[in-house]
Amino acid sequence: MVDHIEKARESAGARRRAGGDGSRGAARLTDIELSAEPRIPVPIEEFSRVLGGGLVPGSLVLLGGEPGIGKSTLVLDLSAQLARTTGRVLYVSGEESAQQIRLRADRLGWVDANLFLLTETDLDRIVEEIETLKPTLAVIDSIQTMRDAALAASPGLVSQVRAGAIRMQALAKRAGLSVLMIGHVTKDGHIAGPRVLEHIVDVVLYLEGDPFGQYRLLRGVKNRFGATSEVGVFEMRGSGLTQVENPSELFLEERVVNTPGSAIAITMEGTRPLLVELQALTSPSAFGNPRRTPNGIDMNRLLLISAVLSKRIGLKLWEQDIFANVIGGLRISEPASDLALALAIASSYYDRALPADLALVGEVGLSGEVRRVGQLETRLNEARKIGFTRALIPRLRRNQGAIPTGIQLLEVKSVAEAIRAVLPAG
Repeated sequence: MVDHIEKARESAGARRRAGGDGSRGAARLTDIELSAEPRIPVPIEEFSRVLGGGLVPGSLVLLGGEPGIGKSTLVLDLSAQLARTTGRVLYVSGEESAQQIRLRADRLGWVDANLFLLTETDLDRIVEEIETLKPTLAVIDSIQTMRDAALAASPGLVSQVRAGAIRMQALAKRAGLSVLMIGHVTKDGHIAGPRVLEHIVDVVLYLEGDPFGQYRLLRGVKNRFGATSEVGVFEMRGSGLTQVENPSELFLEERVVNTPGSAIAITMEGTRPLLVELQALTSPSAFGNPRRTPNGIDMNRLLLISAVLSKRIGLKLWEQDIFANVIGGLRISEPASDLALALAIASSYYDRALPADLALVGEVGLSGEVRRVGQLETRLNEARKIGFTRALIPRLRRNQGAIPTGIQLLEVKSVAEAIRAVLPAG
């Protein structure tokens, strides 16, 4: 064992002295030349938005998501479009046969001569094929199926997943190509590995949504080349995943107006404003402990809003079951949706509908106060564009700056004031 380690050290030292491992000595930051190599344009605009404007040559991208959510469908579409517009793309599959992929590509119209398929799980063979073909993009579907012959561990174990990601990272940097890896997720929603992959790669994307619903969100959670928390919206159709150009209108098109328990929140996903419908239902509890059931909303946030409404407003929610839902399969985490959630619960409790032309934005504090949120102008412009004529917002600062015209602003300081303004006793 000692001899083996010493030989490995001698071999590594020889490579460093010969410069064979690609390493260089320390250099001044000012002496390092910037690469003028542009990003690779991505024909799918929603995908390009999340990436920050396209694929960066030499980057390693990880796409995760639940089984059946549409990861392979989206990536195969991306590969076919890049093959038509940019050059060679290699799609490596360790889960499906070449015939299966060809059948799906024919059915969805994604066949192109520059799209190459390789059904292989051996990393040595995959690296050899990539170096021979020299594609613009290499897709690995999925990294958990890949196997390094030098390791005795089975595919999918942490050591194999880490080894595969590190080899793909080294190959991407050395050859200047982009590598996109698909990763499975665990039961708690994290990419399997456990999180070792997220530290190795340059970009981490998640494809989210209800597998039985029609909408999918592509969310960026790590990006060394652009902003994080950007979101792309897709709709699942018979022709695959189709990008949604105006998601706010799509999420609201089935809305039933003048219904108690419904409120329209103006939320931000990255730099994009979205109007989504929050629904709440309160019902007398048949048990000693009332239920709190959120869907698309953080449980802790629902508990906080419920406690504020009980303590500060006097709603007897301790004897009510509360169900809260975000329409469209979205997941909302930013506090700016607090006011909409509070008013939706109050609307259901009083059984009185909120005005149909009203959008809401604001963070709720523990004292029942409504706090200001960022990017208010962007949010209000989106609400006005969709057709809302009124907005319930926190009190504006004196030096607030530009506020869009064409939408009436109802400024409130507390949840109690908000309820009196839009849910008058009747």
